[in-house]
Amino acid sequence: MTDVEQKWYVKYTYFLAALILTVYAMIMAKTILLPLLFALFFSILLSPICRWLENYKVPRILSSLAAIIVGLLFLAGIGFFFYNQMAAFARDADMFVERLEELIESFDVFLATWFGVEGEINLDRVVSEIIDFIRENTASLTRGITGAASTITAVFLVPVYMYLILLFRDLLKTFVLKAFGKGISGNEEKVRVIINKVKTLVQRYIAGLLMVIAILAVLNSIMLTVIGVDHAIFFGVFAAMLNVIPFVGPIMGSILPILYSLITMDSLIYPLIILLGFYIIQLFESNLFTPTIVGSQVSMNALATLLLIFIGAQIWGLAGMILFIPLGAIIKVICDEVDSLNHFGYLLGRETGDKSEERSAIAKKVSELRRKATEKAKKKSAE
Repeated sequence: MTDVEQKWYVKYTYFLAALILTVYAMIMAKTILLPLLFALFFSILLSPICRWLENYKVPRILSSLAAIIVGLLFLAGIGFFFYNQMAAFARDADMFVERLEELIESFDVFLATWFGVEGEINLDRVVSEIIDFIRENTASLTRGITGAASTITAVFLVPVYMYLILLFRDLLKTFVLKAFGKGISGNEEKVRVIINKVKTLVQRYIAGLLMVIAILAVLNSIMLTVIGVDHAIFFGVFAAMLNVIPFVGPIMGSILPILYSLITMDSLIYPLIILLGFYIIQLFESNLFTPTIVGSQVSMNALATLLLIFIGAQIWGLAGMILFIPLGAIIKVICDEVDSLNHFGYLLGRETGDKSEERSAIAKKVSELRRKATEKAKKKSAE
């Protein structure tokens, strides 16, 4: 053991320097890494379509293109839906402004009656203040628009990356095997196991997440429609899509319809009912839908998940909050398979007796029924 190895502060310095350089590189390479990671995850999700087409002798060039078209059609459908909903919002803009003016007048009366405050909140004055703020902060807003433009450009790069990843997926897999297997059969087998586990994790996680979003969108829309909220389907789908961000997403998704009902509806009871409805739906989501459909694919403890969300938000913003959860799960898979990193996998994971790992009785029953149905289907296909 050398003198350097004995000095813990030397190791700490190296580790801290590596961590700072890594985070700095991730921030500076954001426009490259974000579309590349999204493309990698979506490519893994769509790779079964490519394999299915290639089993029917479809060339890889065409099978990769077909998989991309399927994904783009799905995204185009979502975009068309939100475009129609925003157009409906625009038609109700005058009504919204009138209702907001009525609420401001009522608030003025309340202040004057109970607190003796003789001030008038004027909507035109608020608009003029916003315009003045925009003029005074033109430079920062321009930088924000430029950043948004670069983000949009990166979005258009995602399908290009996806096509190339699907086209050269065998080449990339062989590269990973050669780079980390180093020609040793035992190491190559371990790397192959990690690759298969990561691929399965990403596919099941994204597919399960999409199913949960679809279920939540239906339940949210039905709940808001029954209550009588305008644009219920838009609010329901929007809140369901924000569920991809653990902990924070459901709160963000419920705020918009609550505020909208507060402005457009006559009673304060409606926002409270909407809040209660979202709370009940989230109880079903956390105790039934996600444990049953997604399962324990991202089997990290709550502390690690929350830290990853905040770290991702600091490094890559909203995209980081979404990406860092599956990235953390992939890191855990790697740590679990590499002996020298097992302790990090243990730190990220859940203990056997962890209560957060336990699922509700309904979720366990549904999972058991699904497992039996899958086994029965396999037996029939084998016969």
